Amino acid sequence: MRKRSEEVPLPLSKEDKNLLDEMLLYLKRSQDEEYAKKHGIRAGVGLAAIQVGVLKRMFVVYIKNGEEEIAYQFVNPKIIESSVKLCALEGGEGCLSVDGSHPGLSHRAYKIKLKAYEALTDEDVVLEARGYLSIVLQHEYDHLNGMFFYDRIDKDHPNDPKPSEELI
Repeated sequence: MRKRSEEVPLPLSKEDKNLLDEMLLYLKRSQDEEYAKKHGIRAGVGLAAIQVGVLKRMFVVYIKNGEEEIAYQFVNPKIIESSVKLCALEGGEGCLSVDGSHPGLSHRAYKIKLKAYEALTDEDVVLEARGYLSIVLQHEYDHLNGMFFYDRIDKDHPNDPKPSEELI
């Protein structure tokens, strides 16, 4: 998990597309309380290929908020812009690949632009994200570079927000 993932050749192979589809299905199922309880899995909103043992630069995101659903299958993503303004999840971040507690704020850019191939729509995209979605995208992007959320926690002042940081 600490290794940098490798670029994915495009067009996507059938194997890579199937992996992305399986990862997205896993996230959807993990958010179904009955399914998650029955299978003993934790709910997640993002999953990078490295988390399932594949060292490739791709990740999926699935966020369901009421009737709204956000789903992405990003391949070879690059963060091309990030704001100076910071944000963090007030209760701290968690990760499907991390057991145990790592309390503290993971400081991230409030707004980013991410450029990637999006496999669900079969097109190159530039996505501008703010707040929670920005945090999720950066969390998964970090996995592609061998980082974990707790690497961003200030060891001396873990629960202290940075100046002008927005807690979400």
